[in-house]
Amino acid sequence: MPAYKYEALNDAGRNSSGLIEADNPRAARAALRTRQLVPLSVEAVTAQPTTQSSSFMSRRVFNTTSRAVWTRQLAGLVGSGLPLERALSVLADESEAPRQRELVSQLKAEVNAGSPFARALAQAPREFDAVYCAVVAAGEQSGALGIVLDKLADDLEERQALKSKLIGAMAYPAIVSLISMAIVLFLTSYVVPQIASVFTSSKQALPLLTVTMLAVSGFVRHWGWLAILLLIAAGAGLQVMLRGLMFRERFDAGWLRLPLIGRLARGYNAARFAGTLAMLAGAGVPILKALQTAAETLSNAAMRKDALEALVLVREGAPLGSALADKKRFPGLLAMFARLGEQTGQLPQMLDRAARQLSNEVQRRAMTAATLLEPILIVAMGAVVLVIVLSVMLPILQMNTWVK
Repeated sequence: MPAYKYEALNDAGRNSSGLIEADNPRAARAALRTRQLVPLSVEAVTAQPTTQSSSFMSRRVFNTTSRAVWTRQLAGLVGSGLPLERALSVLADESEAPRQRELVSQLKAEVNAGSPFARALAQAPREFDAVYCAVVAAGEQSGALGIVLDKLADDLEERQALKSKLIGAMAYPAIVSLISMAIVLFLTSYVVPQIASVFTSSKQALPLLTVTMLAVSGFVRHWGWLAILLLIAAGAGLQVMLRGLMFRERFDAGWLRLPLIGRLARGYNAARFAGTLAMLAGAGVPILKALQTAAETLSNAAMRKDALEALVLVREGAPLGSALADKKRFPGLLAMFARLGEQTGQLPQMLDRAARQLSNEVQRRAMTAATLLEPILIVAMGAVVLVIVLSVMLPILQMNTWVK
């Protein structure tokens, strides 16, 4: 049954809005009148964006966390034996966010019209990516939609947990770095010139360290704005250049060769690739389509290129483990587990195990790096402040020597 978005007046003369299901707009207005509401406008809710709803579809309705929660709720309802249409109706009624309620009503309207659930989800690509739709389509075809949705919710939660741990591990060093830079800029641009002006007026030769610090301070005060503008322009230019496929691949390949960050990026992308591939293969998606979809989830263009090249090898008849082993940007652990999975007939389970091991390794490296960076940043900050203090104290000591 189609859904309609309405605006109406209640008995007290106040505006009321919401969603109502009816066979047609006339029936929707009649249903509103039975609720003692005076309808002002009744518009059909469809998944095809109209002029008015295009702005709605241009903004995200779900974030990563809310999408995982919504998927878990839907999996529980479908898994308990509730029909999909009824489950979507329950989620629409229970939703507190109007935009989320409207989106779920759109999905329900499409399903009621006879569209598969995966096709209805694909009409909102900003909310449900290709991986999400492919897994749902496989669940519909296999008749185990509830189980597949539950696995999908697990994958979304694990991916969000990994990202949160990485961000949390790097948050403290990033905050310390920003505060340190702010303190150094304040000292060099304001404090040092105020104190050093006392010594420069005496027209005595100043120590080399003080002269150097005054030169740095002068540059920061006179040309600091230009340096900031150049950094912003360089960042904007890099963003423009990264839109080119060839430059993006070379840049990402160079990024993977960095000592610490490169290994973290390599492990994170490999874990995501293995987890997505395991979920798709476990849901019954054909391996070629699963490889294609999993490759598109990689944020590193160089590793995405390797994954697509591995797809070509598999299409030509090569085993998945051998195809991944030829691509050195992927960790050898992934190729080894893929080979074991093919030999034992447990490819999804082995890929999932590889994803978990790679994810744990990334978390361990990130925590180790954060633990090492904290004292290094503190020592570096202390050394910079010490240099600034010495540049101010040396003229004072020199003046005391002259007095004696």
